[in-house]
Amino acid sequence: MPPAGLADLSILGGLLAGFASSLHCVGMCSGIAASLMFTLAPEASENERRIVILKAQFGRIAAYMLAGAVLGAIGSQFYFDADRAEGFTILRWAGAVTLVCIGLSVAGWAPALAGLDRVGAGLIRIAQNPLGGKLSAATPVLAGFLWGLLPCGMVYAALF
Repeated sequence: MPPAGLADLSILGGLLAGFASSLHCVGMCSGIAASLMFTLAPEASENERRIVILKAQFGRIAAYMLAGAVLGAIGSQFYFDADRAEGFTILRWAGAVTLVCIGLSVAGWAPALAGLDRVGAGLIRIAQNPLGGKLSAATPVLAGFLWGLLPCGMVYAALF
């Protein structure tokens, strides 16, 4: 069980991180939101577009909640038993190695992560065409869920 007051500190930290990252989120996600709204409801009225974007936001938030629940469940098993300094060092090195691998891949000096690209492309095809061409009410939610799985430094910081 965490010490008394630690939960309050976590909530305050989360609120401060949310306020600090709000400009980043507006800059990065507003284009995605607009493209989803106009792609999924090109001929719709303004109110119908609002409903589409709300459904997409619901899907995105559901992805964040699922990621938080999974990492929280995994992390809670190790949090109180782990040496935090050693864990921080391991995570720092893992992050550094990941960034170097991505950089080398982008520069063309290492193999591309084509397997992940193929999985992502398949998910995009499903999101665009869940019922064989017929747009369903679940399409914006699924597109929003996939949006929530896009790499984002702010989300990763909050999760960790």
